[in-house]
Amino acid sequence: MPIKVLDPELVARIAAGEIVERPASVVKELVENSLDAASSQITIEARGGGVSLIQVIDNGMGTPSTELELAFQRHATSKIASLDDLESISSLGFRGEALPSIAAVAEIDVITCANGEAAGSYLDLKDGVIVDRVARDARGGRRLRCETCSATYPPG
Repeated sequence: MPIKVLDPELVARIAAGEIVERPASVVKELVENSLDAASSQITIEARGGGVSLIQVIDNGMGTPSTELELAFQRHATSKIASLDDLESISSLGFRGEALPSIAAVAEIDVITCANGEAAGSYLDLKDGVIVDRVARDARGGRRLRCETCSATYPPG
């Protein structure tokens, strides 16, 4: 077989397999995001062992509406900006891999309202592609629903 550059969708699925091994790893990544957002309350709901639904609700800082779509792009992060930042990481996650990896293998919808914003934002993704985005009433923090998260898992 000749050497060739992989299709971006295939690359996303392979990368997702490195982050999203099973539903428990999705919960771990989302809870770490909540903790990094200074949440003092985190609610987790799972159905069907996390295959049908994983929902994480927190009261953290929320994601600014101008950054919500960017949060689902690979290697987009608020934790580091330079090589020097790698020496002083104090967060649980920093690479910008979790959300795009989860979105690549699941149906995601998120409602978030950042501190200081008058309205929240809603984003709906299917297989990593944004299918809907609207302003929506929301309390501070974030609610992220991950549905049918095993339907497209890469092989383990």
